[in-house]
Amino acid sequence: MRVSKVTTKTGDKGQTDLGDGTRVSKNNLRIELIGSIDHLNSIVGWSLLVVNTKIRKDLQSIQQDLFNIGAELSIPDSSLNLMKDVRLIWLDKEIKKINSELPPLKEFILPGGSELSSRIHIARTECRKVERNLVSFGDTEKLNQIHLIYFNRLSDYFFVLARKLQSLSNDHETQWDYKK
Repeated sequence: MRVSKVTTKTGDKGQTDLGDGTRVSKNNLRIELIGSIDHLNSIVGWSLLVVNTKIRKDLQSIQQDLFNIGAELSIPDSSLNLMKDVRLIWLDKEIKKINSELPPLKEFILPGGSELSSRIHIARTECRKVERNLVSFGDTEKLNQIHLIYFNRLSDYFFVLARKLQSLSNDHETQWDYKK
């Protein structure tokens, strides 16, 4: 699909088209879900501004995944199958690899730290929001389970990645001090 015209004026009354041409309200659960995925993708793109390592390629690959999932969701009852199990396998492998390089957690950590670590924590929390929106969507619509697994795994990836980036900045993580 090529976007040749940005301003169509077809959404001026609060409706939009799905990929199959169906008109729905802009507050439709499917549109809300696609919008939250787009928001997450924008946060990942924002994170690319301050990354200059192998992580750049990984984050760009994740952005492609997010577009693939959005495309699948934009067409109800679609069998596009753009999201492949190989991406789940990749996430599992990366999480295991990154986590093996980190010290064990002794307590919850506070989000933050370096610029990049903080951005990845924001991506993680937005990813959890996408996951919640996906569960709500699945209450009334047919849900592709690979999408749910992907976002659950992706938030774990972002968590360990944020920890790794914080350790690379030679700064300590701030642990939750529940006694204060």
